[in-house]
Amino acid sequence: MFQLQWTKHKIRFKRYGCIESFLEKETSNPSWKLSLPHVLVGTLSSFLFGYHLGVVNEPLESISRDLGFRGNILAEGLVVSMCLGGALIGSLFSGWIADAVGCRRAFRLCALPMIIGASMRMVICWDWPGSGPSCCCSVSPAFVRGTYGALIQIATCLDILGPLLIGIPVKEISGWWRVCFGASTIPAGILVLGMVFCAESPHWLYKQGRIAKAEATFERLLMGASEAKFAICYVRII
Repeated sequence: MFQLQWTKHKIRFKRYGCIESFLEKETSNPSWKLSLPHVLVGTLSSFLFGYHLGVVNEPLESISRDLGFRGNILAEGLVVSMCLGGALIGSLFSGWIADAVGCRRAFRLCALPMIIGASMRMVICWDWPGSGPSCCCSVSPAFVRGTYGALIQIATCLDILGPLLIGIPVKEISGWWRVCFGASTIPAGILVLGMVFCAESPHWLYKQGRIAKAEATFERLLMGASEAKFAICYVRII
């Protein structure tokens, strides 16, 4: 099956005049080390998604007491589901936004509602879980995309535990639930600042007609002109 897929790719590369890049590619794999920092920064989006999935669970009783709806099951359920509701809305539009403004801006826009909401000490969260995996994979070599995709999922699952640990003092310290929400501004701020130094998606640059910039980005991420040429040809045929 794998051999059949590569044979089909070889035929398509030959059709588009990229057969030399294909033959060079068959003998080597690019380094994954240059793309890893970019992926780790992007993984913070999934990290924040997992954090906001679990942040309400531990301090819910304190939130309901401080905000005056203790015993109101409907209100408590609304607070718990608010994070998921924001994630649902964000995921519906994340692809369109990333296509319109690029992955770097999409990540920063994803983090802003988290920073603003936590700074206002409100139980409001908004996340775009759909933009993270596709954007992270677009800046990584093909042979490690599965590993990076798993890293994104692991970050989500692990950080569901994070707010549970941070929320341990919530029953002893009044208003500690505000600290639980405020703590999310730290990784959100790192995400915003980190994206300033991260590479834009070469696939998005190519679609925007900025082919030279896309090739330069591939060369920066894959460490080699031949790898960059192969990547550009691959984007072209797909």
